[in-house]
Amino acid sequence: MRKKTLKDIELDGRRLLMRVDFNVPLGSDGDVADDTRIRAALPSIEYAASQGASIVLMSHLGRPKGRKDPGKSLKVVAYHLGEITSHPVKFVDDCIGPGVDEKVASLKPGEILLLENLRFYNEETSNDPEFSEKLAAYGDIFANDAFGTAHRAHASTEGVCRFFDEKVAGLLMEKELETLERLLAEPARPFIVVLGGAKVSTKMGLIKNLLEKVDRIIIGGGMAFTFFKSVGLEIGDSLLDESYMEMCREVMEISGKNEKKRIYLPVDCVVASDITSNSQHKTVSTGDMPEGWSGVDIGQSTIEVFVNELKEAGTIFWNGPMGIFEIPEYANGTRMIARAIVEATEKGAISVVGGGDSVAALNQMHLLDRISHVSTGGGASLELLEGKALPGVEALSDRDLSKQSV
Repeated sequence: MRKKTLKDIELDGRRLLMRVDFNVPLGSDGDVADDTRIRAALPSIEYAASQGASIVLMSHLGRPKGRKDPGKSLKVVAYHLGEITSHPVKFVDDCIGPGVDEKVASLKPGEILLLENLRFYNEETSNDPEFSEKLAAYGDIFANDAFGTAHRAHASTEGVCRFFDEKVAGLLMEKELETLERLLAEPARPFIVVLGGAKVSTKMGLIKNLLEKVDRIIIGGGMAFTFFKSVGLEIGDSLLDESYMEMCREVMEISGKNEKKRIYLPVDCVVASDITSNSQHKTVSTGDMPEGWSGVDIGQSTIEVFVNELKEAGTIFWNGPMGIFEIPEYANGTRMIARAIVEATEKGAISVVGGGDSVAALNQMHLLDRISHVSTGGGASLELLEGKALPGVEALSDRDLSKQSV
């Protein structure tokens, strides 16, 4: 780990400003519907509190687009956090200003203050220097534990770092970086990547970067149909991103020249006359897509091929469902792949799952705790594995590796 972490600095008697990712789903009653991200930040919060720090937390929630929206207030999150930690949790109804200044100044060691939604101000996403400086005034030291936002150069992730001498990774950030960087550096073989979801555009950079690093790339979901179209197959009314067809052709050509770096595409798929529950649907060969129908899931023959490959995996990275899993009739492929990854994990494979839909599918099946590592950052994990630098990580302090090696 090349970046300093919370455990590398003195916390006793100091005020810690920490960026967390509390962008959680809220239920129809306005309460927290899924607290996975809140609980993921608990190790950092409780460690800092136990070391005698007072803690100022900041996060965004949803996309209020620079205006104060009561439906996107973090007040309910502060209440929920108070229910699951033994340390006192306070809330302030703004993230900058005199009222915030007073609350921050009154914090005692071991106490936690959650600021209101950062994105009530457009200055957060525009990385405004003055807004960054105002936020930075609320801490003696800074920690970023919001891996899910690390690929964004926002005021609370990158801008504030300009005003701190000590800026470190939180414990969740540390775990995410170590896990994902290990995938690239020293994966157990065979290393299999499973990609799905709707858009090939969000995965193409990852495919091109990993093609020579992994042993297999398995592709399902809506993104598969752009690959099919690129080689001249009929796809009916299935999803298509024409601007990426040439890239898909290039990737398939590279894969075709190296038998050991194969890309697996579905050999059959479930198609539907209409993408709704209870619509007419059937399974067809990928070369026999009927006009006017849409691909909604991988077929049984494809499931057997994919599962068979996953049985022998040493490392698995999965991002994206195999079909429209939100509709039960089209969820079978995603569920079977999820089970296969869990079974491979139980046999000793290292499994890493990223992306909201993949995590949601595992959660529905009560399988989250049977995966080696569930990443909290879909976009951030993809960009890191693409080989891109993450602004929220690069802005943190580096360790002195020369001293570490002595």
